[in-house]
Amino acid sequence: MTPVNYVDSSYARCKDTYKSMEGSIFMVTEEPVLYEYKHQATVALSTVEVKYMRFSQVTAQAIWLVKFFDEIGLPTTTPIHIYANNMGSITNTVNGKNYRRTIHIDVKYHFAKEYVKLGIVVFEYTSSNKNLADLFTKPLL
Repeated sequence: MTPVNYVDSSYARCKDTYKSMEGSIFMVTEEPVLYEYKHQATVALSTVEVKYMRFSQVTAQAIWLVKFFDEIGLPTTTPIHIYANNMGSITNTVNGKNYRRTIHIDVKYHFAKEYVKLGIVVFEYTSSNKNLADLFTKPLL
């Protein structure tokens, strides 16, 4: 069994604090097993940064989920596929380089890069209309 994650963020959604909204959903056998929707803890300076910050948190959740399933006797296979709709964030995460434009991002958000290198998680592009986490970050009309 392999969990799959969809992640999305909405840049500066809150007009009072300018914090971004973030959401993600883990699916196993096409059923939701873990989801989250909240304001980010800090203000981000770009859409790439917003999603990159979320990638770190989702990576930590993926590792926890794999360990939890192993503890209850449900072994998982890796890598866990994490789908997002921002190529800048995905590229920044998977290529292992740090760019001049991202030097300001706190070290704790580079966590995801380590697990990409280890082959535990894989970040892949998905369009917004196929991103299940999109519903957490857009207003319902």
